[in-house]
Amino acid sequence: MHHLSRIISGVLALASCTLVCGVALFSLGIEPVAAQNYPSKPIRMILPFPPGGPTDIVGRLFAQKLSEQVGQSVVADSRPGASGNVGLELASKAPPDGYTIVLSSPVISLSPLLYSKLNYDPNKDLAPISLVGAVRNVLVVHPSVPAKSLKEFIQLARRSPGKLNYGSGGIGTTTHLAPELLKSLEKLDIVHVPYKGSGLALIALAGGQVDMLVMAAPAALGQIQAGRVRALAVLSPARLPDLQNVPTTKELGFDNFEISVWYGMLAPAATPREIIVRLNAEFSKAVAAADMKERLAAAGVEPLTSTPEGFGNYIRSEAARFAKVIKEAGIKAD
Repeated sequence: MHHLSRIISGVLALASCTLVCGVALFSLGIEPVAAQNYPSKPIRMILPFPPGGPTDIVGRLFAQKLSEQVGQSVVADSRPGASGNVGLELASKAPPDGYTIVLSSPVISLSPLLYSKLNYDPNKDLAPISLVGAVRNVLVVHPSVPAKSLKEFIQLARRSPGKLNYGSGGIGTTTHLAPELLKSLEKLDIVHVPYKGSGLALIALAGGQVDMLVMAAPAALGQIQAGRVRALAVLSPARLPDLQNVPTTKELGFDNFEISVWYGMLAPAATPREIIVRLNAEFSKAVAAADMKERLAAAGVEPLTSTPEGFGNYIRSEAARFAKVIKEAGIKAD
């Protein structure tokens, strides 16, 4: 019996030592073997929007660069559907081992506000890694609209409630929510005309079927340069290289009217912290690379970086910013 007690005591002592040693390793910043060897096989990057679209293009650029950096294949996996929610749900249910990541746009902030039911919780089921880029928006009007500035457009809308309209790429998109934010901030009555994609809305604007549109500046640039639409303001922190003569909304005194189509990487929620940190460092390295900056610029994307916590805070702040707008306008995507 005494012999058995000694064996049990020895086992308990060994277990205790193992636990203490493990804690000590973490406190010294020594990563577990799994993280040290990561990645040891291909990584899947889920792209939740159709091939050829801006999210897909950005995702494939990062997949290629990440593959070069880590020495493993990064497979771009297009999983479009339900305004990006099919891909995000798929990522949320993937094994949390660092071998599945997903590129999201503002849909992760907006979906809980727009859909009565989602099959995943954006705030609980996905772990932010980093912001990686943004496409800035521009507010454009048809040349027949007698407003040469954003303030003149607002004054015109106030004088004629319900007479002006704006196009969008569909319900719940940033092209829809940006004008609704302006309406909320300035107490305006402007009619929404949704189209099946922002490209169709731009064609309608150039043809005079709608009066105003907020959309990605790179996509609108050709029509602006051709004089078919007039740019009144860019919704960005600084003036855009291709639209240096167009003021920012902040310059014009609209501190809260800044909206972009941003992109960020996430992983399943239980992905080990040390892997999240490693991926964050890899994406920071990617956006700092000269060749990547050139590729992103060619796609009209401004490179961005953040900490995982900073990206998480940004997702929540964007949701909070649009919650009132979406409620006031009664916007629902389902």
